[in-house]
Amino acid sequence: MTTELIILVIVVLTALAFDFTNGFHDTGNAMATSIATGALKPKTAVALSASLNLVGAFLSVEVAKTVGKGLVDLDQIDIKKDGSALMLIVFTGLVGGILWNVLTWLLGLPSSSSHALFGGLIGSALAALGFSGVQWGGVLSKIVIPAVMSPLVAALVSTVGTWLVYRIASPVSDERKTRGFRWGQVGTASLMSLAHGTNDAQKTMGVIFLALVASGSVNDDDAIPFWVKASCAIAIALGTYLGGWRIIRTLGKGIVEVDTPQGVAADGASAAIILTSSHFGMALSTTHVATGSILGTGLGRKGAEVRWGVAGRMVVAWVITLPAAAAIGATTWMIGAGLNSLTNTQFVGELVVFAILVVFCLWMWRHSQKDAIDASNVTNSWDGEAVAAAEESLTADEAPMDDSAKNHQEALPQKAGA
Repeated sequence: MTTELIILVIVVLTALAFDFTNGFHDTGNAMATSIATGALKPKTAVALSASLNLVGAFLSVEVAKTVGKGLVDLDQIDIKKDGSALMLIVFTGLVGGILWNVLTWLLGLPSSSSHALFGGLIGSALAALGFSGVQWGGVLSKIVIPAVMSPLVAALVSTVGTWLVYRIASPVSDERKTRGFRWGQVGTASLMSLAHGTNDAQKTMGVIFLALVASGSVNDDDAIPFWVKASCAIAIALGTYLGGWRIIRTLGKGIVEVDTPQGVAADGASAAIILTSSHFGMALSTTHVATGSILGTGLGRKGAEVRWGVAGRMVVAWVITLPAAAAIGATTWMIGAGLNSLTNTQFVGELVVFAILVVFCLWMWRHSQKDAIDASNVTNSWDGEAVAAAEESLTADEAPMDDSAKNHQEALPQKAGA
């Protein structure tokens, strides 16, 4: 096996690892409201979501084209002479996306996996090629503008939808209303899962396509191979089935206490917006859309409580995701490129960066066990402590807890889970 092939395998496996983290990070986008209202049992919900993510990944490749051909300026690299340079950009960009995904999962913050990936790729491309190495027109039109507009549009659509749902259903008896809306929520949540597959799995397809271009296996105007589509679909489905319980809890309980009519409105609005964006090749953040929709249900229902403090922390995470992931991508590119130059090889840098990725992911997983959230406690009443406990554990492993934190920790099951 040649060095180039070994590097390609490492990059493809890292891309699939990102796809896996995307799955468990974004499960809550589709199923948080259904789980929170009891329309679906937690494990049933993630299994259904995983199946539909798998199907959705095969329905379109427009978003994959945006990622594979619309971010890094391939004209800046002579791929035939120096494909390893593009390979390192792709690899370290993925590392930036994965590390940010795992960190925000630990904190229970539903930040955008899409923007973590884009930020990582942009940062590594800037470090390697300079300002001209990024296609800023594509970044602006298909990433930045949708990132700003999508949660606002989703909140507006969901607000109106929630108001209409309650208005139309007001003459119906409570028993029939509850039963009907639960089935409606299962349907809209399923559509949301399908939409997530059509949008998010394709982002990893685009990244693997970039790696194949760098290795000379395909040309940049070729179609995306079927094995790439299949492997990405399976990876995101497996991640979804694992269930990102920490983020499901934040979305389902942290922003608004969601009732079944609100769940129908939120998931219906999210699915419509995401499917539309996938058709036009816009790499939309399903997290932004889902959060905006859930927030809209609180605004559209009279008397609903919106926890603006939790929403504010999410917005902060959204704002810093691109630059934070870009900083990680640029830093790991400099480490990898520097070590390759120092050792006069094309693989030492990649191996060291891969080791850094594994160590940090294991470290964050260990911290997650101190405040474990799983299917058994994901629907517990929100007390505002979950995110704070995770944040404090990062910097004060042995710091004494106050009484409220102790009570919160004792209330949680003492078994491992995420």
